[in-house]
Amino acid sequence: MAPPSLEHASVLAELQVVRRAGPLRLRGRDDLPLLEAAAAGLTATRTREGAVEALLRHAVERLDPGTLRTAAEYTLGLAQGTRDWPASSRRARAAEVYRVSVERFRKHHEVMVLGQVAEHIVELVEGGGEPDGVDREGATHRTLDVLAGDRGARLTLHIHPVDLLRDLDVVVSPVNTHFALPESYKSSVSASLRRAASVRGVTGDLLDDPVHDELRTWAARHATGGRPVLPGTVAATGSGALAGSGVRRIYHAAVAVPRAGTNDYDVLPADVTRATSRALALLAEEHARYAPPLRSVCFPLLGSGRGGLPYRVSAAAVWSAVEAELARGARWDVHFVGHTPEAARAVERIAAGTRPGRARPAPGRSG
Repeated sequence: MAPPSLEHASVLAELQVVRRAGPLRLRGRDDLPLLEAAAAGLTATRTREGAVEALLRHAVERLDPGTLRTAAEYTLGLAQGTRDWPASSRRARAAEVYRVSVERFRKHHEVMVLGQVAEHIVELVEGGGEPDGVDREGATHRTLDVLAGDRGARLTLHIHPVDLLRDLDVVVSPVNTHFALPESYKSSVSASLRRAASVRGVTGDLLDDPVHDELRTWAARHATGGRPVLPGTVAATGSGALAGSGVRRIYHAAVAVPRAGTNDYDVLPADVTRATSRALALLAEEHARYAPPLRSVCFPLLGSGRGGLPYRVSAAAVWSAVEAELARGARWDVHFVGHTPEAARAVERIAAGTRPGRARPAPGRSG
């Protein structure tokens, strides 16, 4: 079925229906004809309600990371654990994201948030789906042949959550300049790695939190005394339970500077580049200390979560340091990881400027 021509106001009206119902109450509805037709043309999901939810997730993933995307996820019941929440609870949590009253959020912010989602749905339909060759239903690993200076190199791109990485020597994790890890139930890269590295009993009780403990030991050894380190500083720890998945080291890159009096952070692209360069230098220092030697390293798009950097800015900042290192003749096996197709496209666009070819599925990789 071909996707329809959509008007923004009509899509927005149907998004209000979804907001009130929530994802679990879409089955059997007959008041979402535009969203259902658009979803049928863009997704391969079997059920109508599943297709609509997939379309909404596609659109929300295109929003800039930060308050806008987070509020949209809560408003539409797409945030983890909120699918069965009543509309009033989802609205209240979304209002907290913007630190406004529920009534003010309803009158102002909610209209803006849903309006942005509607715009992206219209763009998806009018553009015939994802424009830049990233197939949301396709391979989760791709190889990119690139030029670094006059040298050829191959990057591997992973399109899945960071805790699904397998058989990589080093994973780089963004942290704040206090090296304070988020709680393991959070959704950030560093929280996911902390959770995956922890050791739990058969009942789920936490038995060991090795990454958190090692990072505190590192801070004590370097006498930070609770003071923030300079942005770009990198601390190395073991990988805890991730060793069972073939991940051997975690490099914690301090790129996020807490903003006084808020829960927000500031991230500068120059600090991301500096941290990337330092992580590669640390890899060179540690390379021969392990058997077999460390060789592969994986970068997320540093600072693109709570730090608020657009994916393309983060990708460019990381790549500038990686490119410089590879151009000098380094033979590291470099990987990038992003859990959304939009993040993957940002990496592909950066790499596309240095190569004539196209991305292709990576053969035989499991993580």
